[in-house]
Amino acid sequence: MAKQKVESLGIAVGSLRQVHHIAFNVQNMAASRHFYGNILGLHELEGDEVPSTLIKLKAAGKVTNFRTPDGIIIDLFAEPDLFPPDSNPEKQFTRANHLAFDIDPKLFDHAVEIIKQLKIAIASDVVTRPTGRGFYFYDPDGFMIEIRCDPLDE
Repeated sequence: MAKQKVESLGIAVGSLRQVHHIAFNVQNMAASRHFYGNILGLHELEGDEVPSTLIKLKAAGKVTNFRTPDGIIIDLFAEPDLFPPDSNPEKQFTRANHLAFDIDPKLFDHAVEIIKQLKIAIASDVVTRPTGRGFYFYDPDGFMIEIRCDPLDE
């Protein structure tokens, strides 16, 4: 059967460049750092590798970041009081925080406008940080998605 091309009603096909990061809520930061760093062997970001917006959170033990071999960042956010409705992770994905896609800074505002025009549920309006801008919204199942971009070169 031939593959049908799906007409895009939203962000132009090909505009999202790559997965920028994946964020997980974790109950036990020490256990999660051990798992991702020592068991999976991922590189933990330290020193100048840590994004400037996360330095204070990392120092407080509230976030840890790892880089996969293909460059995707996994953010672990400490949520010690998080108890999902079901302890079986196959039944709920409450431990995941969001999936972030990178987009060209020149296309960011247009993409945000499209999401708003389509009346997609929004988690938070545009957030501006020294590392760029992000916009958070929900997929049809309530999982948070972020589109983010680096700062525009001025």
